[in-house]
Amino acid sequence: MRKLLMSLMLLLAAFSLQGCGYNTLQSTDEQIKASWAEVLNQYQRRADLVPNLVNVVKGYASHEKDVLTQVTEARARVGAIQATPELINDEQAFAKFQAAQGEMSNALSRLLAVSENYPQLKADGVFRDLQAQLEGTENRITVARNRYIKAVQEYNVTVRSFPSNLTAMMFGFKTKPNFTVENEKEISRAPRVEFGAPASQKQ
Repeated sequence: MRKLLMSLMLLLAAFSLQGCGYNTLQSTDEQIKASWAEVLNQYQRRADLVPNLVNVVKGYASHEKDVLTQVTEARARVGAIQATPELINDEQAFAKFQAAQGEMSNALSRLLAVSENYPQLKADGVFRDLQAQLEGTENRITVARNRYIKAVQEYNVTVRSFPSNLTAMMFGFKTKPNFTVENEKEISRAPRVEFGAPASQKQ
């Protein structure tokens, strides 16, 4: 009888947790972790391209020291941040990470803009290959960030909504920081380079 009573209590507890959003909190939290890992993976892919890109540009435009230095320093700032899974639970650390990646995007945009002034550099096969890789990586970053944004939005809505907010408080689930609207606008304003397009087609 006691075993039957315990089983019934466990079943009631399970149904109660499910009805109060516990399972949704768990699944959306796991989705955030997976999405964040992909964001970090794509940002690391971009960072890995930078040294080779800088070296190729330096070979043709060594006197563009300011731009080359900006890219190198931006990469160093990105690398100095410990982008651990726990970072997404710290609003200040997340903002610092976001700002560093924004600086990296701006520095790369300036570097690619400078390359437009060097026909021999633009014709270099290694440079064109790195440009293509960078373009693909930037696209992957955008996709990964969008997935992360959606995952965080879904999770945060669950954390704030009744009655799942009570479950969230009980088990220590808290809202997570997300990429800001200002940051998204900054990215959309960043200069774009049409890799491999003829000069006559550029705006």
